Amino acid sequence: MKVTVKHLGNVGFEAEARGHRLVCDQPETNRGMDQGMTPPELMLSSLGTCAAYYAVEYLRTRNLPLDGLEVTVEAEKAAAPARIGTFRILVHVPELEQRHQEGVLRAVKSCLIHNTLLHAPAIEIALAVPAAL
Repeated sequence: MKVTVKHLGNVGFEAEARGHRLVCDQPETNRGMDQGMTPPELMLSSLGTCAAYYAVEYLRTRNLPLDGLEVTVEAEKAAAPARIGTFRILVHVPELEQRHQEGVLRAVKSCLIHNTLLHAPAIEIALAVPAAL
């Protein structure tokens, strides 16, 4: 997996992966132009779409209805260091038998992003600096 992020000016950025592009920006109250979601909103979007994918796969493989499937993700910030401290994922599903409600919940808990957040990955940061003349 690879994403390339380019600066668009001010505090706006364009992320590109496999030919797909999205804009990330800040609200005007934070020196942005409000032309895209903020990084934390993108993170919530990633968690929510991953959860939705796993729910759909569970329902689809069992020929269960998908009507009304919706995922809401909310988060609260924490400090020292600044981070997202709490996520809340609410999966709205059609009326299902109890065993399928439990199955959807198990499936959503298998989400790659959910598991990544539960088991913090190693993150390496390096600078790419042009060679000196």
